[in-house]
Amino acid sequence: MLEKHYQKADHALDGIPSGLRLLGLQEAGIVLLSQELIAALLACSFFCLFPEVDRRLKNLQGINFDALFSFPYMRQCTKQENKIKCLIHYFRRICRCMPTGFVSFERKVLPLEYHSHFVSYPEADSWANSATPLCSIEVHTSGAIEDQPGEALEVDFADEYFGGLTLSYDTLQEEIRFVINPELIAGMIFLPRMDANEAIEIVGVERFSCYTGYGPSFQYAGDYTDKKDLDTFKRRKTRVIAIDAMPGPGMGQYKLDALIREVNKAFSGYVHQCKYKIDGSLMADTNNTQLEASSSRHVPRTSDSANQVVESSQRWCIDHEEKKIGVATGNWGCGVFGGDPELKVMLQWLAISQSGRPFMSYYTFGLQALQNLNQGIERITLEEMTVGDLWKKLVEYSSERLSRKTWFGFFSWLITSLST
Repeated sequence: MLEKHYQKADHALDGIPSGLRLLGLQEAGIVLLSQELIAALLACSFFCLFPEVDRRLKNLQGINFDALFSFPYMRQCTKQENKIKCLIHYFRRICRCMPTGFVSFERKVLPLEYHSHFVSYPEADSWANSATPLCSIEVHTSGAIEDQPGEALEVDFADEYFGGLTLSYDTLQEEIRFVINPELIAGMIFLPRMDANEAIEIVGVERFSCYTGYGPSFQYAGDYTDKKDLDTFKRRKTRVIAIDAMPGPGMGQYKLDALIREVNKAFSGYVHQCKYKIDGSLMADTNNTQLEASSSRHVPRTSDSANQVVESSQRWCIDHEEKKIGVATGNWGCGVFGGDPELKVMLQWLAISQSGRPFMSYYTFGLQALQNLNQGIERITLEEMTVGDLWKKLVEYSSERLSRKTWFGFFSWLITSLST
């Protein structure tokens, strides 16, 4: 099966390398796998056939299922048992009828080097000078991202190591998504951890299971029939974008370098290089020294040129017929990661708007901290703010939080600020 895969790998996308291989840090690229090959790889993981030596040295985590079957604490038994039920159900389904589609895994890199014709890693002044209008927002207090009815990018609140704790004890947003769409697990084989200017986009994964609950209450709830249409490459029109927020940022999340890191991390996932209309104000090469100084903790150095990264990504782009697709997201970087929900939703709104996406569908999951979200959005819309306007307000608010001049949430602070 692997031999057949490699024979076709360089022809599936008109000579573009798409075969199974390691996509290392700062190495933009795409891997296109058949659902049948993914099933074979996951079967090898299930029986713990992959060598684990030196995977951590290559920034890869374990891929065998052995840890999934160990229950060091009794309180973890139920949720791990239900994760296993989801995976057993997947194998049962594919044994009855093997899927014939394909799944693509793309490592997206936002170039750190400035280029006048390409979108690269924006700095603080660039965000502040952006005249891009804010996109529309739909707020959902119930429902889940994976149940959104359209073709929006569906955000995976990822760990820097793709897949997080899927193959061990956790059942948070990323881990749940990976066990109801088990084909995502295949990416853990060849996708090392993400740097601050990287994201991973997966197109075509099929959903096999229903579930209820979250965290310790997670339970397998039966079969799911995925009715999503296929594109010209026989991929299901399900787009998952993995972006990792800063874990445990505390008060540090209000520092300028942290704001830049988070908004650019989201932007790296949402932007589409092939379709992006260059906004001179965002790409302006101003105050690069400030960028290097303020972001050095979070942004890796790279020897790759912006030309090489972007021209390569344009070459393998297989979404030329893609319509205007929005983003379905939620409380990214909050929960166990400890991010400020009001701050994070605004940073995502900025990134989605600047990337040219037409809308953001935001799922609050009933989070009490976002009870003023609609009120805040209405006021921002009334003021006809641009991306630059909102960014400057976030920076001003964050500065006041750091200096302890305010303890208000962003929405309450903003409404008071605009009123005075």
